[in-house]
Amino acid sequence: MWEQKEVSELKVNRYVNIDDEPCKITGISTSKPGKHGGAKARIEGVSIFSGSKKTLVSPVKAKVQVPMIDKRRAQILSIVNNEVQLMDLETYENIIIPIQDDVESTLEEGGEVMYMIAMGRQRLM
Repeated sequence: MWEQKEVSELKVNRYVNIDDEPCKITGISTSKPGKHGGAKARIEGVSIFSGSKKTLVSPVKAKVQVPMIDKRRAQILSIVNNEVQLMDLETYENIIIPIQDDVESTLEEGGEVMYMIAMGRQRLM
């Protein structure tokens, strides 16, 4: 799920879709309007799922997609290979999420963890 916002409304450390990938905004720079055109914005971001850097250049008045980020808490049921099985503490549904390298050492069975859902995909925090 996503909503539309104008480029001028975006801020650093918020989220935007760049190439159909939800990204956290790391920098925004704008140029002045020229003789024959409007101001442009250059938005730099990092994908929240792959970690790759992405760039979007767009007019300031243009509309862009902003992903709806849902942050939730879950209990760790089991850890097998590079996947963790979680039970959401609100809906009690079971979810299997791949483990990223940066959170692998902090996981233990029976503990609680935060995870996010964006654009139908999940990621541990």
